[in-house]
Amino acid sequence: MRYTLLRMVAALTCVLAACADVMPVKDFDLQRMTGKWYMVGFATNAQWFVNHKAGMKMGTAMLVATETGDVDLSYSNLNSDGSCWRMTHLAKKTDTPGRFTFHSQAWNNDNDMRIVDVVYDDYAVVHTIKTKNDVSEVVNKLYSRTQDTSAALQQKFTQFSLDTGVEADNIAILPKNSECPEA
Repeated sequence: MRYTLLRMVAALTCVLAACADVMPVKDFDLQRMTGKWYMVGFATNAQWFVNHKAGMKMGTAMLVATETGDVDLSYSNLNSDGSCWRMTHLAKKTDTPGRFTFHSQAWNNDNDMRIVDVVYDDYAVVHTIKTKNDVSEVVNKLYSRTQDTSAALQQKFTQFSLDTGVEADNIAILPKNSECPEA
């Protein structure tokens, strides 16, 4: 048991060290990143996701650049009962273009978000390290300008998620979903 625990801690340390080296895309352009995106892929080893991934569906994200170079993030997802789940964050720019930080009041965690791959009129891969009580988890998201993505893009997202330590069973391409009405 002790040996297994030590192996798990060593593996987690390696994953977190590797994720700390994940850098944002070169020549990031916040203005081109703004607008509506569909969250079509989600990947994390976080226990809440493992418990709820079967019921998750595609949602939308609205990214709006502020005058100071920060990002207003608004997420929405239509629930099966017709209600809408919504969340907003103000992600603060860092000295590294394409990297933002924010604190989630809802989850009480600190987030280090990096746009690691983007074709502005097509897709974006977002890598976030979430930290709460000195425990960090990786969350990768695949955004698309449409609800449809190619098999090649899905594979690229899957490989990136595997490379950042997410287990294969915890990588999901989300089923389509209707959108929430405007709030």
